[in-house]
Amino acid sequence: MSNPFGTDDMAAGYATARPPVHPRILAKVRPHLPGPIARALDIGCGAGLSTRALHGVALHSIGMEPVEAMLQWTHTVAPDGDFVVGVAESIPLTRGAADLMTAAGSLNYVSLDRFFPEARRVLSPAGILVVYDFSTGRRFAGAPGLESWFEEFQRRYPLPPREAHRLDPSILRGLDCGFEVRHDEAFDVDLAMSLPAYLDYLMTETNVAAAVRAGAVSRDIRHWCEDTLSSLWSDRMRTVLFDGYFACMAPSVH
Repeated sequence: MSNPFGTDDMAAGYATARPPVHPRILAKVRPHLPGPIARALDIGCGAGLSTRALHGVALHSIGMEPVEAMLQWTHTVAPDGDFVVGVAESIPLTRGAADLMTAAGSLNYVSLDRFFPEARRVLSPAGILVVYDFSTGRRFAGAPGLESWFEEFQRRYPLPPREAHRLDPSILRGLDCGFEVRHDEAFDVDLAMSLPAYLDYLMTETNVAAAVRAGAVSRDIRHWCEDTLSSLWSDRMRTVLFDGYFACMAPSVH
């Protein structure tokens, strides 16, 4: 099965259209991190937005991404970071090289049995692994409408089967993986978005990529979304809620 993120269009979308949720989540994480952090490794960095959010958290940040096409944008998105092509199951860093490791929605696509031993190898003795993610913005703050529209959107453009496994703090707590969850939190991130910005963002979602792979025309998908969302936005900014979580994990001592 082809990688849903392995196209130039998806790379451009991830560089220019993804909502600025990463800094908001890392601001919540930061009180739970040891300091100072010399080097952070961002697993599955995409076009570099999640690596850019590490600026100011770590002195040196490295983004690692298995899809080389994504990295063509990193010099623009995160010029202060370093980037490498690599997979989570075989991290191209030496033992103890990272004080912090972050994974923003990327572990859903890897072999966890192979990743966690690698994470333990690459992290320094006091290192922390932060797993976090956020769902598609599918609710307005204080107003109805978007949630029912999103249900129709997913019926029309369903998520592809078996391309990702589910993760959340409770699942991570239950894993026998050599790590234990020290802190976790679930929350909403609220962002003011125009309709064009929301449409740009929707076009980067996995179900849209799957529909295009199956033969749909991306322009037609966007036109349907715009036509059916126009009455909800009415040419004004709307506050969209993104469900998020983080889990700070440390190597188990036993």
